[in-house]
Parts: sequence; C-alpha cells; structure tokens
Amino acid sequence: MKTLITTLVLALCTTIGFSQSNSSQSVSYGVRAGLTISNMDYKDGPINENQHRNGFLFGIYAEIPLAASLSVAPEIQFSPEGANHEDFANDYINVPVLLKYKLFDDAVAFGVGPQVGVKVHKDNDGFKNFVFSGVGIIEFKLTGDFYVDARYNYGFSNVFDEELVPEATTGVIQIGLNYKVF
Repeated sequence: MKTLITTLVLALCTTIGFSQSNSSQSVSYGVRAGLTISNMDYKDGPINENQHRNGFLFGIYAEIPLAASLSVAPEIQFSPEGANHEDFANDYINVPVLLKYKLFDDAVAFGVGPQVGVKVHKDNDGFKNFVFSGVGIIEFKLTGDFYVDARYNYGFSNVFDEELVPEATTGVIQIGLNYKVF
C-alpha cells in the first residue's frame, strides 16, 4: 500500500513538473477540504440498514492549463466513504484526474474525470483495496484564490471482494472549499 501511494505521489509530481516546463501558462497548486455524504448502492437489495456516512475530506491539487478555458486537475485526497455501519465504512486515498472547462472569466467551472481509490487502514475485511469511480463537478470562484465546489462520485466497481456474494458501488456527494496556494 505504501508503495502504491508513493508511486501515485511521484506520478503526480512528475506530471506537474513536466507540464509546467512545457506550458506558457502557469500551473497552480492548492489545498481542498470539505464534507462528504456517502452511501452504498446494492445490486440485489440492501444487506444492512445502509444509512449514509458523513465525513470530512482533505487533499491537495494541481491545475495544469491546456488552453485559456481548459485545464487538467490531478488531485490526491483523503475521503471517508461507504455506509454509516462500522463494518461498511471505509476510508480512501482518492486520485481523481479532472478535465475542467471554465466560463465567465474563471467564475464558474465544470469538470469530469476518472478516479481511483485506494482503501486505507483495513485489511481482509471483505472490501476491495482499489475502486474506480467517475467524478462530475461544478466549481464557483468566491474571491481571489478561494473556490467552492460540489461533486458527485459515481462508483463503477464493486466494492466487495469477488468471493463475497453481495455487489455494491458507492455514491459520494462532496462539498468542498478550495484555496489556491500559488
């Protein structure tokens, strides 16, 4: 697990460094914190009471300009997900890579992209260590370097190990506050 996280961080840094040297526009970096509301969507019906799980997320991001209104934004963030029952609650290090399109002089941005999640702090609990999702966002500029965003992460992969009978994906709503550091 440590090797995977180290590899992901190195890939992010390499991507950022390479794009910064080849771009006439500047790459920006920032931090993100917010709230998550997560739930599990079972294929054949719920196996528990399945109340949603609320939590706090935090992470870092880079925004790499591709054109005047288009950018790529890779991120690394910690996110609590799953259901509110202790046996169904998992925490993930998520790595979304968003393609963002900005409107109205950067006041509003829309974005989509894939996300890989790596489960942290639990072993042999019946859940997969890697999950894949799609992310959709809308972002609003508040002032200067502060932004607020709303996201929905739609799980593509079954979160349970293949040996287990139930199949479920996660759906996560995130409300975040972003601060562009530089």
